[in-house]
Amino acid sequence: MSQKSFYITTTLPYVNAEPHIGFAMEIIRADVIARFKKSQGLDVFFNTGTDEHGQKIFEKACENNVDVQKYVDKYAENFKNLIPLLGISSDVHFIRTTDEHHIKSAQEFWKKCEESGDIYKKNYTIKYCVGCELEKTDSEIENGHCVLHPNMELEIREEENYFFKFSKYQKPLLDLYKNNPNFVVPDFRFNEIKAFVERGLEDFSISRLKSKMSWGIPVPGNPLHVMYVWFDALVNYISTLGWPEDKENFEKYWTNGNPTQYAGKDNLRQQSAMWQAMLKSVGLPYSHQIVINGFIQGANGQKMSKSLGNVINPTEVVEKYGAEALRYFVCRELSTFEDSDFTWERFKEAYNSGLANGVGNLTSRIMTMASTNNISYDKDFFNKENDNFVKEYNESMKTFNLGRAMNAVWSVISWMDKTIQQEEPFKKIKTDKEGGEKIIKTLLWDLNLVSELLGPFMPETAEKIQKLIKENKKPIEPLFLRKDA
Repeated sequence: MSQKSFYITTTLPYVNAEPHIGFAMEIIRADVIARFKKSQGLDVFFNTGTDEHGQKIFEKACENNVDVQKYVDKYAENFKNLIPLLGISSDVHFIRTTDEHHIKSAQEFWKKCEESGDIYKKNYTIKYCVGCELEKTDSEIENGHCVLHPNMELEIREEENYFFKFSKYQKPLLDLYKNNPNFVVPDFRFNEIKAFVERGLEDFSISRLKSKMSWGIPVPGNPLHVMYVWFDALVNYISTLGWPEDKENFEKYWTNGNPTQYAGKDNLRQQSAMWQAMLKSVGLPYSHQIVINGFIQGANGQKMSKSLGNVINPTEVVEKYGAEALRYFVCRELSTFEDSDFTWERFKEAYNSGLANGVGNLTSRIMTMASTNNISYDKDFFNKENDNFVKEYNESMKTFNLGRAMNAVWSVISWMDKTIQQEEPFKKIKTDKEGGEKIIKTLLWDLNLVSELLGPFMPETAEKIQKLIKENKKPIEPLFLRKDA
């Protein structure tokens, strides 16, 4: 019997700026799920990469007086460098939308949509948000601005473009949602997209005139147009699998791999409606699930911006605290699905309480007791006390509720701390050798359990704990040094 497969992907960030903390959160969370699925014995295909076409990128390159390809090459490398920086799985696939295969794949996808009668050309006038690279309906506009980019002026555009017949897919999408009650996670985001589709769909533009915006994939059969950035970028989820040539890989990971997409809330419409309609148009299976994150904000819900000086660079966080600390923070301390505040003060407090004084201190205390008294880990020793927390952990991971899963791990840690405080095994072993040894064996077994549960979240820390247990040694230095500044 062949090994079961699983496919997971992040969205592809634009390369018009340096990597930001929001995307770092997304790729870390996707990596946690990828590692968890691998631990269950699944053959995992994990995809990320960079979105390198579109007007924003073209304008940024022009502003900097740099060749566009050289511009995207430079920024794509910055995003690729996040993989080792954040402790992301080394076997992650990294796709660039300027790759030759992706370009051919996107053009083939266009042709198949055209064969389905879903592409046509017309003149139109729209209110266009450059920030979203999307046209906006009146319900998405407040005070003359896009609700997601209130500091950007909407552009009024009039031109001839190709359109995709999105309106044709209202019923198929509603059927998809009805038949798959967990299609979008969390449920309140699912309700948003269902309401959007129920209001009726308008066909959307999928091309730009090359004379106005030359940086894009040429439209098959019409070199005067280039593909609209979202149409091109969305195809990456299957082009990375070798579609359309590599039928075996596609079948394995897309058709049979429960394809799961991580995205921010500003990608809800593109991932859970537009992309699904496009897949239906070319006769391909829908995605299995869309997982939507909230945004990371500054203090008191303030939007992060360079002008306010509250932008958080993930590289700076890693340099100060380490990748494991960042992985811990975005998975446990930030809301799994809602918007969350990120401040340096909050990060330091979480680091000290959860890591330095938490799992780090606990590991040191248990391994000191074990090594001092020559008590080794016994894999056959079983502690049922924390069964419920393990069940909660597994259920939470299956529903992408990473915060809840991490809290389950810290409940085990809390239980162990409480046991040490109440039972004082380091004292008891001197007067009741058998009783003291039993408590320490229990703590060792639970510490190993914690390391296993932490594996997907904090792989380096989990490995260090397991090494200490195997060698029956106390750490030479703390797993996490307390930060006072």
